[in-house]
Amino acid sequence: MQLINIWFRYTIKLVMTMKFDTNKHSVFLLYYHLILVTKYRKDVIDERISRRLKEIFEYIQPNYNITLVEWNHDKDHVHVLFKATPTTSLSKFINAYKSASSRLIKRNFLKLGKNCGRNIFDQEVIVC
Repeated sequence: MQLINIWFRYTIKLVMTMKFDTNKHSVFLLYYHLILVTKYRKDVIDERISRRLKEIFEYIQPNYNITLVEWNHDKDHVHVLFKATPTTSLSKFINAYKSASSRLIKRNFLKLGKNCGRNIFDQEVIVC
């Protein structure tokens, strides 16, 4: 019983320190963790490409009511933590981002156009 009380107090403290988003009829806090993997898991993402991918994300995000919280990358994938609203269409946003970023990255970094084919990212997307 005491463990439940401790857990309950901890949860209440955690909730009270969070900043919730609001609109006319709801209160929400929606964070998503997006993982985009390069096609065939090729090691093509370096610091310059990651920076450009982040710029493209920041350019597209206002159109979909999304706010970037954190960005990280490895050689073959990108991790993105972002906030969204309940009305955000995640599938439309992700498709728009993937197509725009593939097109712009291949245009700016010619070596990727030859290595990755049509798209930089794999078709599968992980969103948690």
